Amino acid sequence: MTDLDSTFPLTFTLTPSETVRAEVEREAILADPGFGKHFTDHMAKIDWTVADGWHDAAVVPYGPLLLDPAASVLHYAQEIFEGLKAYRHADGSVWTFRPEKNAERLQRSARRLALPELSTEDFVESLKQLIAADGAWVPEGGETSLYIRPFMFANESFLGVRSAQKVGYYVIASPAGAYFPGGVTPVSIWLSTDYARAGRGGTGAAKTGGNYASSLLPQEEAYANGCAQVLFLDSSEGKYLEELGGMNVFLVKKDGTLVTPESSSILDGVTRDSIIELAKARGHKVEHRKVTFDEWRDGVASGDVVEVFACGTAAVVTPIAALKGADFVIGDPDAPAGELTMSLRKELTDIQYGRIPDVNGWLTRLDA
Repeated sequence: MTDLDSTFPLTFTLTPSETVRAEVEREAILADPGFGKHFTDHMAKIDWTVADGWHDAAVVPYGPLLLDPAASVLHYAQEIFEGLKAYRHADGSVWTFRPEKNAERLQRSARRLALPELSTEDFVESLKQLIAADGAWVPEGGETSLYIRPFMFANESFLGVRSAQKVGYYVIASPAGAYFPGGVTPVSIWLSTDYARAGRGGTGAAKTGGNYASSLLPQEEAYANGCAQVLFLDSSEGKYLEELGGMNVFLVKKDGTLVTPESSSILDGVTRDSIIELAKARGHKVEHRKVTFDEWRDGVASGDVVEVFACGTAAVVTPIAALKGADFVIGDPDAPAGELTMSLRKELTDIQYGRIPDVNGWLTRLDA
């Protein structure tokens, strides 16, 4: 289902909130925002129907959505979302990182979930319009940011099993504190052998809520075993690395080669793709291919694998000290973060926060 060009460019209207938080309340929240606990005063929205395409673009007060009990999303899970951040630079300007990549991924997710595709231009404009209303919510200092969550779902009241003919697209935002407030700390992760995140031909490459729902039970298993995240293997043979519950993974070999798993059921991460480009620019070889669990285990034992890290929007880069299972531990839970891991993390965050030049043209200003 496509609808990329039917009504571009959309014009957004603004309905100001009558309950905007006072500056003192907002500043108190920004001083200790946590993650995903507080939300800005407004949200962006665009409606879609088969008859009219994308229409009624607006920025409206943040608040509950009214859904009919028969709304398709509640019964058939026709829903997708994205995640990206707004960063305040030293001069006070507000920027985001590679939003066109998020737009393209949202379009791919929409195709897989039989939802209408929103143009890249309208996607980026929805971010700018929300920042125009709520730019004061972008924190400053450290690695704080405004986490932005665009999402789309079927809101047609209909119980037949078919793609919905009425859809809503929304953008909400939540101030976020530093993911590692006490400094970046390597984590241990748990290998799930009883559960799979996604299967061949399924929705693994789409950013849809069902993939995350299926990871919650094994994630609880990880917590119960003292691990911060869960790693999944492929569902067919149970021997190839896929991804964590919400992050991609990299192995670093002693010759400087970076290896990251390839699979049709892995989500194409914007952070992962950026790290690949940064590593290649430094002269590192990067292999995007099938990677077995044995390669990780044997590589650590032989000294061929010297660093492992995960990456994603929220944490950017997270060093992995050890991989645990029911009867094994690979690596040392007390190992320090790898040198290349931390160097790549620093370079990427320095670009995002405007501390070094953006030679790749990855940043888009949102408050201009």
